[in-house]
Amino acid sequence: MTVSKVKAGDTVKVHYKASSTEGLIFDSGALPEPLLVTIGHNQVIPAFEKALLGMKAGEQKSITILSDHAFGPYLKELITVVSRKELPANINLSQGQHLQIQQPDGSVFFAKVIDLSDDFVNFDANHPLAGKDITFDIHLLEIVNH
Repeated sequence: MTVSKVKAGDTVKVHYKASSTEGLIFDSGALPEPLLVTIGHNQVIPAFEKALLGMKAGEQKSITILSDHAFGPYLKELITVVSRKELPANINLSQGQHLQIQQPDGSVFFAKVIDLSDDFVNFDANHPLAGKDITFDIHLLEIVNH
C-alpha cells in the first residue's frame, strides 16, 4: 500500500503553531476546527504551502520562514506623522491602538498608533509581523481530497 503525499490541488487539514523570536504568535489549536488549505489556492503564505507539499497524514515538521517571504520587511516609510487637525475632532486615540483607515480613493489600510501628542499622531502601517522571521510547527492531520 502506498502512502499518499500532499501534492498541488490537494485539500489538507493542519494544525500549526507560529512563533517568532519574541515567542508564540498563534496556535491554530485554539480554533474550533483545524485549518483547511487547498494547495495552489494562495490561502496561506507561499512558503507555508510549499512546506506542506510531500508531507504525509500524521507527519509533523518545523520550518522557519524569513521575514521577506513571510510578512515582508519592516518599512520605515510606512510610518506616517499626521496633524491632529487632519483627523476627525471626535476621534479618541491611544498609543498601541489599531485602526482601519479609509483613503480618499476608497482603499483601506490598517495602522497602529505608535505615538501621539496634542498636535500630531504617528501611525505605523506595517503588518504587525513585518520584519520578523516566523517559525511554523506544522502537523498535517489529514489529506481531505487527493
